[in-house]
Amino acid sequence: MFGWEFPPHISGGLGTACKGLTRALAGFPEVEVTFVVPKVWGDEDSEHVQLFDAGKVKVLHRQIQFDDPASKIEYYELQSELIPYLGTNEFYELSSQINNGTERLAEVTDDGTFLFSGEYGHSLFQEIRNYALVAETLARELEFDVIHAHDWMTFPAGMAAKKISGKPLVVHLHSTEFDRCPVYPNPAIQALEKEGMLAADAVIAVSNLTKNVLVDRYLIDPDKITTIYNAVDSVGLQARSTKDKSLPKTVIFMGRITAQKGPGFFVEAANLVLQRFPEVRFVMAGKGDLRELMIGRAKELGILGRITFPGFIPDSEVPEFFRHSNVFVMPSVSEPFGIVALEAIQAGVPVILSKQSGVSEVVQHALKVDYWDVEAMADAICQLLTDQHFSKELCHQARKEIRQLSWERSAKKLVGIYKNLCR
Repeated sequence: MFGWEFPPHISGGLGTACKGLTRALAGFPEVEVTFVVPKVWGDEDSEHVQLFDAGKVKVLHRQIQFDDPASKIEYYELQSELIPYLGTNEFYELSSQINNGTERLAEVTDDGTFLFSGEYGHSLFQEIRNYALVAETLARELEFDVIHAHDWMTFPAGMAAKKISGKPLVVHLHSTEFDRCPVYPNPAIQALEKEGMLAADAVIAVSNLTKNVLVDRYLIDPDKITTIYNAVDSVGLQARSTKDKSLPKTVIFMGRITAQKGPGFFVEAANLVLQRFPEVRFVMAGKGDLRELMIGRAKELGILGRITFPGFIPDSEVPEFFRHSNVFVMPSVSEPFGIVALEAIQAGVPVILSKQSGVSEVVQHALKVDYWDVEAMADAICQLLTDQHFSKELCHQARKEIRQLSWERSAKKLVGIYKNLCR
């Protein structure tokens, strides 16, 4: 399995899903997972999986040539930090250099390995290329039956491993470029996503919403795609007890503060609610390229004192964060799934979902609005804040619903795909 992150070093649902799936796969005696990441930090919860550090794979004495998937990656000199889900408008301000496929040497350390930052900084595309070369080396040295690549950053590695080994390739779409940047999607990333899906023997989508995108936008054969829903890890996310009534009611947004997640609609809805209930408090937790813009907009509206921006919430602090919340809002413009909504429900917080989200396919007991309808969003918030009986019952029924979602069930479906490919 190729992945770009693993908890606690994550930037979104990708790492959370990888941990949930690998932990569940460990329960199948016929399955053994070697999970390759660019960098192992040492504090990962990896008792259930063998984490393989790409930065410790020696490639010095091998013939290295950039061709096939690696030759199709564009280079960009980035002026700001990049994470895999970030909107790609920044790319169009930057120059690119396309490798012509000719043979050349790759820079390695004295002991013959590549240096990986383990992050999503200015060298992301170079690290993707190096990661694919590591995959070629591992494909020659390791024994395995199936290759499984998570999201576009690992597709070149998956394709490289398939070319060397001839083993079947599964690619897993947790998000697409059309989700991250629907107005100006990056054509290089789109092309890489499509190439990975065409090269794959099976494609996994995290929702039917995502499957439809793959069929309609990437023209992938629907018979090749299987929808496998994400789930929630219940550890540490027990339902909260009744909140102290002396504390102000709190409405939260938690996610990357990027255009895809609709943070601007949350701020506008907050402004409408505060006109009716000025004592309510709002929290926008997360980081992203629109964070400063959201702070500025809150200031313009005169609500900066009633909406806070605490930054990224570590996994260890998420349960406590939810315990102090009354309503969770996910106003995403395009959300392939939305694990955080399941986490909120598991913690006993009622949720408001955008209709443009994959999780809305499996959670019926939630209030659902179009992401752009801030008036409907504000009305939904007010309803959950003022009608305690309705709010409590909605969350109770939602918690019953999500018991039907489990990583074990998702893993069982995945194992079935693996076995079919190995026949």
